[in-house]
Amino acid sequence: MSHISEPSARPTILPEQLRALAAGERGEEVWIDVIRQMDRVYAELVESQVALEAKNAELESAQEFIASVMRAMSDLMIVCDTDARIVQVNEALVRLTGLAPGDLEGRPIGEVLHGPGEEAEDTFATHLRARRVFTDCEVTIRAADGEEVPLSVNCSPRHDRRGRPAGLVLIGRPVGELQRAYRELDAALRRFERAQQQLIASEKMAALGRLVAGVAHELNNPISFIYGNIHALQKYQARLVAYLEAVEAGAGARELARLREELGIDRITADMPGLIEGTLEGAERVSSIVQDLRRFSGNQREPNETFAIRSAVQTALSWVKRGTKLTPQVSIDCAEGLEVTTRRGHVHQILVNLLQNAFDALAGTGRARIEIRAGAQAGRVTISVVDNGPGIAPEAADRIFEPFFTTKPVGQGTGLGLYLSYRMAEELGARLAHVPAESGGACFTLDLPVRPPEAGP
Repeated sequence: MSHISEPSARPTILPEQLRALAAGERGEEVWIDVIRQMDRVYAELVESQVALEAKNAELESAQEFIASVMRAMSDLMIVCDTDARIVQVNEALVRLTGLAPGDLEGRPIGEVLHGPGEEAEDTFATHLRARRVFTDCEVTIRAADGEEVPLSVNCSPRHDRRGRPAGLVLIGRPVGELQRAYRELDAALRRFERAQQQLIASEKMAALGRLVAGVAHELNNPISFIYGNIHALQKYQARLVAYLEAVEAGAGARELARLREELGIDRITADMPGLIEGTLEGAERVSSIVQDLRRFSGNQREPNETFAIRSAVQTALSWVKRGTKLTPQVSIDCAEGLEVTTRRGHVHQILVNLLQNAFDALAGTGRARIEIRAGAQAGRVTISVVDNGPGIAPEAADRIFEPFFTTKPVGQGTGLGLYLSYRMAEELGARLAHVPAESGGACFTLDLPVRPPEAGP
């Protein structure tokens, strides 16, 4: 342990006093002055001694702190001089190599660390002369059991207090530990992705819950239509069977004509195409609603398909209208032939979330209005949802796409709609953004590629 050397405690007599004593002047005043000077010098020496002891205590504390930090390091540390010789090592390196610090200090670093294809000493010396750092340099070191252990080493030059190169500081970690850390990170990322998929499914279920009543009503209309048509067809069936049985029994032309008139066969044949067509139309409508529900609630990765933007907007709008009592003025500015090729379910859910937010923002707003615009430019389609509500406060605008952040009252929003919409847009190669609307409300834009990258131009 380094200490600051203590000064001598020998008092000093001034030259004037010595001359007075040499001249035989033995007066009391001279001796009193000498004693005072000796007391003052002694007091200064005591103060210096106290200061030295305090500095030594600070130095010991600093050295102990540095030593404790080096002992606690799990990474390997080597400090070398400008000749690439080891000056100091930490305990982690001692434990790995099984060598005492005295056996390592003074040795060329190339005898301890070995680089692939060339001596590590030359590599490190080159970096030292160039005064630059390097990271993730893979070298090997011989462990206590004789096995060569691969290390990932980071190197930085160190300088003295005048800024001149004084050597190198190397920090290394066994590659096996890094691989284990990477595996743990990968596992954590996979758990995060699974949790994200569960959040998406939960948000879909929450949206479906809001739409159940409207969907039930939407299904009831075509089902009732199908039921009525089937009931009519069932009655027609009995009449047609009676007429065909008479034909098979060999009834005469007059009898058949009478039955044809009595059973209304001509009216049935005229009515059958309409009944069948209406039944098919109702069945197709039910199928379309069910497909939309499956597409919206399913967790599987759906294939890309080509669809019209206007149709997707109208479907999403009808879904949101079913679950709300608000009746804002809604305008759609979108060409009929505007199409994209992508995952329709993702686009549908993003539009539902944007429109639901717009409807919620317009609650209590007089002359509520929503504008939906879509247009294509340079191989991309931009869909904008604009409302004239209160808009989004500037302090919240930077956080609206964060998970669980919501400006809605407690119990009225999960804070996941915009976050999941943003993530789904990323999956499509699209961009979801918010800009203040000129009307003072909010404007959300979904910028989609006309075709996915893998589909080509």
